[in-house]
Amino acid sequence: MEQAEYSVIKKAKAYEIRNYPRHIVAQTTLDASDEDQALSRGFSIVAGYIFGRNRKKQGIAMTAPIMAQKSIGSSPSEVMAMTAPVIATKTGTSQTISFGMPHSYTLSTLPIPTDPRVRIVEVPSQTVAVLRFSGYRSKPRIRVMRKKLLAALENDGITITGEMSYAGYNAPWTPPWMIRNEVMVQVLQKTDNNTRGG
Repeated sequence: MEQAEYSVIKKAKAYEIRNYPRHIVAQTTLDASDEDQALSRGFSIVAGYIFGRNRKKQGIAMTAPIMAQKSIGSSPSEVMAMTAPVIATKTGTSQTISFGMPHSYTLSTLPIPTDPRVRIVEVPSQTVAVLRFSGYRSKPRIRVMRKKLLAALENDGITITGEMSYAGYNAPWTPPWMIRNEVMVQVLQKTDNNTRGG
């Protein structure tokens, strides 16, 4: 599966600092009074877009293991690979669910969503601190990992400039020891001695 590109700027004991170049996402924003329900509903809404709910009826297929490829419409569809991870960002009482779009597409070449809840957004280059962990996702576990990341950043004097996000890379049926989860937050950091990641 195609994954979001990034450069590793710094590796610390509890986290790493990455730079993500400018990229495009399909996203929706929902009420987050129930975070799990918002994540599930948001996933379904954006999945509708990649399964053909767009003006060109193009299927933007998610490659296994997240989902089997699917194409919608009576005529053959152009198949595009969605990039991992799926990202959930909570801001106040709202949660935004984002799917990365393939690097080969631009804002002008991606099909237009027919569902008004779906937006196609270009995300500017950003530097983020990331804590990676395995196992099944749960609200209490994510909360613990967020606190761990924030405490490590505060201890190292790194300034936070954005909201906390959760990134999921795997399908629900993936064995727990193979699941890749991440919590991340945008930070201020000078870029030097980059190494490639992804």
